[in-house]
Amino acid sequence: MMGLLRKVVRAYTWRTGRAQRLYRRICLPNNLEWGSFLARWGGFQSIGEQTSINFGCVVTDPAYTRVGSNVILSDCVLLGHDASINVLNNQFGKKLDSVGPVIIQDNCFVGHGAIVLPGVTIGPNSIVAAGAVVTKDVLPGTVVGGNPAGIICTTQELLQRVEERSNSYPWIDLIRQREGTYDPTLEPELVRRRVAFFYDSESGITKK
Repeated sequence: MMGLLRKVVRAYTWRTGRAQRLYRRICLPNNLEWGSFLARWGGFQSIGEQTSINFGCVVTDPAYTRVGSNVILSDCVLLGHDASINVLNNQFGKKLDSVGPVIIQDNCFVGHGAIVLPGVTIGPNSIVAAGAVVTKDVLPGTVVGGNPAGIICTTQELLQRVEERSNSYPWIDLIRQREGTYDPTLEPELVRRRVAFFYDSESGITKK
């Protein structure tokens, strides 16, 4: 019965763009499916292929927002306008505007809690660290973080560091067996090995 309900809700929502809350609650789409749905019904300037968008991602002005392919948007905020202009207009009797496009090019990751301001372009193959406040364009192939965000390293340098660290993990064999980013058949053993590595099982003290 539930399977039939999910099929009906999914088909209706994808066809009409309506009942989005029900779709999310009943069908539990993953972030990749949600990204595909938003590409169709989210009002974005454009969204590329294989782009993953968390439910907690806030996009204030989808019409001004362009997202490339193979992009992951975690619980971040993309701002297309500066609402403080309303205070200035009221205070000084002006009629001003303050908006800008947000462009995230191919192969980018925007981390949890990051804020991207209006008028910013994030170049291809780049990573925005969690909590970063991006006030200006991000160069291609770079990792940025901080407030305001600055360059931490290149994406290639980060890749080398992560590869070296990953190869030292005693569970790397499971990662190499895994299909995609999550495999429920391997997850319990993966968690067990990680916990054993991170903590002393007798004292509960984090390993140095």
